[in-house]
Amino acid sequence: MLKELNDVIDYIEDHLTEDLTLETISEYAGVSDYHFRKIFFYLSGMTLSEYIKNRKLSEANKDLLLGEKVTDVAFKYGYQSVDGFTRAFKKWSGFLPSEVIKKGMSKSFPKLSFVITVKGGTAMEFRIVDKPAFNLVGVSKRVPMQFEGVNQEIVKLAESITEEQRKEMHALQNIEPYEIINASYDADANFLKEEGYLTHLIGVLTTENQISDRLDKVAVEACTWAVFPNEGPFPSTLQNTMARIYSEWLPSSNYEVINAPSFSFTKMDKHKKDYAYSEIWIPVRKK
Repeated sequence: MLKELNDVIDYIEDHLTEDLTLETISEYAGVSDYHFRKIFFYLSGMTLSEYIKNRKLSEANKDLLLGEKVTDVAFKYGYQSVDGFTRAFKKWSGFLPSEVIKKGMSKSFPKLSFVITVKGGTAMEFRIVDKPAFNLVGVSKRVPMQFEGVNQEIVKLAESITEEQRKEMHALQNIEPYEIINASYDADANFLKEEGYLTHLIGVLTTENQISDRLDKVAVEACTWAVFPNEGPFPSTLQNTMARIYSEWLPSSNYEVINAPSFSFTKMDKHKKDYAYSEIWIPVRKK
């Protein structure tokens, strides 16, 4: 994964003055678009669109220092108007493009390079599980993509589940893990802007195919899963584990994510406030 990430960085660098499309970037990633964006975000601390914007404006700053005209630089890096470029540059740097030319003011944002850094020596528990084909069944909804914080649309989805739906899910559940799971899949391909929606499903795993129209069904092919158990304060422990999967485990493992729904479940501790055991299930294959 580190090689693929650095290949993408090199590709972006070579095409900063061109129209960077989803298709041309994602072919370097080796994983689904949504998973790649998550890996990039957790490793770099910024979205892909933020990185590209910062690199374009940094290179624009260099060109202005070399004496290129503001108009030429604006159109070179894909801005539709000088005003649009000037606003973006001022917001990014704190000064106007004209001040770069007149006063030599400068700000830079260097190219990223991904490397593995060992931090703290904290072991990460995981297991590899091969599962036969199954169905995810439950209630689902298109919700806004959100990499951080509580997604209020998912909260509303959970609150919408009826007693009849709960009973049917319980009756259908016949394959591990025997828990209510949260799954995400079918992310929109608005890759560079980090916008759009994905489908979120709250439900269970089952091998049954006869499902009523009260529930949605998603078929999942037989594959391998990397399972990450975690226990501690909720939701911080779950969120930290997810971050470590994408920033530490995946880049250094012999596995890569495949394009299938990932899911998780959480069991709250009845005796400890805001404390839970969770598992995160990521679909993978050996490189």
